[in-house]
Amino acid sequence: MRVTLIHNPAAGSQGKEDAELLQRVLREAGCKVRYESSKDDDWDEALEKPADVVAVAGGDGTVSKVARRLVGRGIPLAPLPCGTANNISRTLRVAELPLEVVVDGWRNPRIVKLDLGKVRAPWGERSFIEGVGAGLFATLLSRPKNGKKPAKPDARVVSGLERLKKLARTTEPLELRAKLDGEDISGRYILIEALNIPYIGPSLYLAPESAPGDGQFDVVLVGEAERDRLVKYLDSWQENRERIAVLPSRRGRHLQLEWDGFAIHVDDKLRPRPKKDDAAPPGRIDVRLEGATVDFLCPPPQGDD
Repeated sequence: MRVTLIHNPAAGSQGKEDAELLQRVLREAGCKVRYESSKDDDWDEALEKPADVVAVAGGDGTVSKVARRLVGRGIPLAPLPCGTANNISRTLRVAELPLEVVVDGWRNPRIVKLDLGKVRAPWGERSFIEGVGAGLFATLLSRPKNGKKPAKPDARVVSGLERLKKLARTTEPLELRAKLDGEDISGRYILIEALNIPYIGPSLYLAPESAPGDGQFDVVLVGEAERDRLVKYLDSWQENRERIAVLPSRRGRHLQLEWDGFAIHVDDKLRPRPKKDDAAPPGRIDVRLEGATVDFLCPPPQGDD
């Protein structure tokens, strides 16, 4: 099997040692490996080389940027999770598996299709896999982090969760004019999220009805009346990661937001970018699923899956 390995050396804990381990495991499994660091300026040129699979060792951001370039290419993407939250890998049920188990599973794989969404806004357009939203998570991304980033991924998740809990108690609702598939869902929201997978942010399970490749996203809506439920969920998150928040949500394919200058996030990126994106309100943010998908190569179900 010819494998193009795209590796984010900043995602793991050992850098060069991680790169050597990844390549060794792949070669011991009989793969012919072409390695490329995602930090190189021309990293995406490696995707033009012949390959049977593109393996991505990194977090959600690295997986997403590779996935955007594989649409319509007919080459599956195989995640090798080593990031912080690993929301995409968790959705695919590979986040907790040892590297050797993931790679060995490619001999008898399951192919999972994930939808690729598109957001169009006054400052441009961008594809996404995880989700698009305004309010709480966008506010979290816009706030500077105090202190040094924890070295271990689990510690970074807990740190992000603590910051999120503080914001959830105090953040002011946004007055939003919005439509979902033509239906008016305007209101005052602490959080509005169009989620393409069940997980967001520090591995929060907010869209339990989400199914990979089902052609719809879940729009989670949290107003003042749901603030206490959200805070309670964040407080109890560590007891059970898949504890359902039971937050109001709707399903659809097309979300429209009238933009008056508020920030949004597109996956893990904040938009508009301060001092970079040339856009002034008013305008419209258009979030759609248009039928584009990416094939993910995953090991077969493990145990009770």
